[in-house]
Amino acid sequence: MDILNALVALANFVIIPATAYGAQLALGALGVTLIYGILRFSNFAHGDTMAFGTMVTVLVTWGLQRAGVSIDPLPTALLALPFGIAATAGLLLGTDRIVYRFYRRQKAKPVILVIVSMGVMFIMNGLVRFIIGPDDQRFADGARFLINARDFKQATGLEEGLALRSTQALTIVTAVIVVAALFWFLNRTRTGKSMRAFSDNEDLALLSGINPERVVMYTWLIVAALATIAGTLYGLDKSFKPFTYFQLLLPVFAAAIVGGLGSPLGAIVGGFVIAFSEVTVTYAFKKVLAYLLPEGLEPEGLVQLMSTDYKFAVSFAILIIVLLFRPTGLFKGKSV
Repeated sequence: MDILNALVALANFVIIPATAYGAQLALGALGVTLIYGILRFSNFAHGDTMAFGTMVTVLVTWGLQRAGVSIDPLPTALLALPFGIAATAGLLLGTDRIVYRFYRRQKAKPVILVIVSMGVMFIMNGLVRFIIGPDDQRFADGARFLINARDFKQATGLEEGLALRSTQALTIVTAVIVVAALFWFLNRTRTGKSMRAFSDNEDLALLSGINPERVVMYTWLIVAALATIAGTLYGLDKSFKPFTYFQLLLPVFAAAIVGGLGSPLGAIVGGFVIAFSEVTVTYAFKKVLAYLLPEGLEPEGLVQLMSTDYKFAVSFAILIIVLLFRPTGLFKGKSV
């Protein structure tokens, strides 16, 4: 029974949260890796793109909630998500036309585009804070739990209760659907194949008659969808705060680089590597070890390698190690 209690505690506080967080990072990292693989620069505005898309989704969600529109037990935010994606797509296409296209036509070096994206990042960050404010905003509704800890205890007779929040389950299911749709699009459609050809060899793709502006447009549209979905799922699971998305840029980039920049599969794997690393390193294992160790040998301390306040330091450490020893990542993407 103690082993089962330990497994339930581990699932409750490590496995389930890390899986949901990993799915959110994977979706965010997919956007980063698509921009790097196709447009050939690291987009530092991606975190604030997620914040902008989520902000629009939050505002539309509040409007629907006031109007009495809901899809209980699912969050109303799912109905607002298309509006967030559309607004983000408009913002990204407008930004590309006004800003990035000029540097692209000038054949500017990637480092120039990186610096430009940092300027775009600060503008987006200020825009989001100006519109919705800097504070935490909650917009989740519908059923809160799929599995309740109290009901689980009564059903199993265990001391530990397993809780599965509906937002965690929704995150995992949505991520699977989105990733499957993206891979189908990239591998089965003519536009997706054009994007892959453009990423592999731009000159050869142009000689083959591929329209580069069309490839760029579809890339931004897909990135808008991925960023908004990832940001909204993160906001539903935790809460929406603009500065948090600015901080989220580090683990998202770490996920993309660990997996291999330019590799969609690598972005997914990297997301889960970063998520499980952050959660495992910052989790206090006292309760789990108390179940597993003989009586009298239970640890007195928290048995925590690092405080949760420093979880982003885990992403940073992994990022540095990968850049030093394997800059192409696990799936041999493009080196940074």
